[in-house]
Order: sequence, then C-alpha cells, then structure tokens
Amino acid sequence: MEAVSTFLDMGGYAATVWPAYGVTAVILVGLLVASLRALSRRKAELAALESQMERPRR
Repeated sequence: MEAVSTFLDMGGYAATVWPAYGVTAVILVGLLVASLRALSRRKAELAALESQMERPRR
C-alpha cells in the first residue's frame, strides 16, 4: 500500500502533476468532441453536395 501512496505523492510534486494530468485529459477530450462534431458536419455537407450532383440538370 505504501508503493501506491508513494506513486500518488509523485515525489512531493503531486500538487503540480495531478492537475496537469487533469488539464491534459480535459483538453484531449475536448479535441475529440470537436473533431467528432466537425466530422459529422462534413459528412452532412458531403451528403448534401452528392445529392445535388445526382439531380438531373435541365
């Protein structure tokens, strides 16, 4: 159990290390969400463009 508490203490730098990990995780999740939303928008845009091209021109 002492090994776990030593790890969590991060050699006395836990107050800096753990928030840095937290901020990094939040940023990565935010980037993932933004990327997935952009992908969804681009797919919808592509589908709209493809449907316009399929219509016969007069």
